[in-house]
Amino acid sequence: MASTVRYDSHCWAWYFGEFERRSNGADGIVVKRSDLTAAKAADLTRELRRASNQQGESERILIDYDQTAEYFPKSTLVEHISFELFDNRLAVRLAVQTTDRVDDDQLVSRVDNAVGPLLRRAKYVLVEVDAEQYTSTTPFVHDLCFTMPTRGKTMQDIYTVAEQISTLFGAADTGALRRDTALELLRAGHANLLIGQPESDWLDVKSDHYDLSAERGKISLASAVARFCNGEGGGIVLVGMDTKRIPGGELIKSVRPVPIDVQTLRRYRQAIENRLFPFPYALQLDTVETSPGQGLVIVSVPAQEEELKPFLVHGAIVDGRVEGAYISIVRRSGEDSIPISAQQIHSTLAAGRALLRRGQLRTNKHQPN
Repeated sequence: MASTVRYDSHCWAWYFGEFERRSNGADGIVVKRSDLTAAKAADLTRELRRASNQQGESERILIDYDQTAEYFPKSTLVEHISFELFDNRLAVRLAVQTTDRVDDDQLVSRVDNAVGPLLRRAKYVLVEVDAEQYTSTTPFVHDLCFTMPTRGKTMQDIYTVAEQISTLFGAADTGALRRDTALELLRAGHANLLIGQPESDWLDVKSDHYDLSAERGKISLASAVARFCNGEGGGIVLVGMDTKRIPGGELIKSVRPVPIDVQTLRRYRQAIENRLFPFPYALQLDTVETSPGQGLVIVSVPAQEEELKPFLVHGAIVDGRVEGAYISIVRRSGEDSIPISAQQIHSTLAAGRALLRRGQLRTNKHQPN
């Protein structure tokens, strides 16, 4: 079988398929993004090794930033992702940004916090970091270098994971995924980047729709939203991803799209309005389509003002039974839900009555339209 990548030592030219690719005169060999699809990682690794043995140094494979322009390597701008040899293994190098200055150790920690689950899933290993120490203005641009398995992979496969690393690190910014950055990834169609992330005090994941045709489903949805309303920082109820149990909690293991249609958000919103009081301030409901008629449902709950708490759910599920006349109050702790105690409820009511007597109770401005 013909090699998908070939180095010609006689004229120092590279061939990706039938296309000749040359150096830009300074940094490396410039290829088009389209060259990556058919190029096998094993073929590129072999040819990089051969070129390194003959030239005495490793060549670097750069990617033309403009995918539509005519190929002209000497004047092209290149992407922030490139390929090279590291300790005689194929490696991918990419640039990431932070809004504050970090040293190498801090950068390693942020990479692990932000993209650790993705790296472990894809079996990428961080082998080199170069934190920018001399720039005086933001953003600060840093280099990361990863090695990875190459068997059965195309260069496009490796590029795709590198692009995901860049996207996820950029969304996390400070190195830890948060409600707002996860929401940004989900809305941008990058739900797969949450695979490997744990459920937490701001993330509740469901593999199937709440059954909103039954009281149990309506109460369960309202309770899930109320848990974040009564917490400190809000959260996301995410429908359409599967989890697996691990010691101490659950991890997202896959995207599992659910049926969605033009009425999906109306049904979810109506169930929350009818079962949760007061209605959460700035609550956002979104659907993200992953294929025709399939996708994710996202209920984003911003942090709520203390004056609105506690949020009350009309109905409760007690020992597996639906009790529609009950009022329940819950909040989230880690991945678990815990009831608010009688003492906490009493102290809240007593404080409210005291404020009423003094005429100092603030007006609730955040009622639903």
